[in-house]
Amino acid sequence: MAKLFYSIGEVAELVGENPSAIRFWSNHFERFIKPSRNAKGNRRFTEDDIEYLRQIKFLVDKEGLTLDGVEKRLAADRKGVDRKLKAVETLRKIRRELTEVRKAL
Repeated sequence: MAKLFYSIGEVAELVGENPSAIRFWSNHFERFIKPSRNAKGNRRFTEDDIEYLRQIKFLVDKEGLTLDGVEKRLAADRKGVDRKLKAVETLRKIRRELTEVRKAL
């Protein structure tokens, strides 16, 4: 069962980015990422927030978009970005598995 909320450290590990980048992106993309805060004021991210962060990382790292470009792309075609991200992740998984099979031979 998935958790309801994730800390910034957990999110950084899941997304593969450092916490300062996650913090920056959550401030910059307030339109999409809306973490709640606990009593101490720490951000608490949902699964939907994490998906947006993964998409942002993909668009910045792999597509080479600027932050303004990322914002426009997410606003225009989030489902298309999600499909492309899922396809790339699936291909990476297949590649890892094939590499493991090759090593085992």
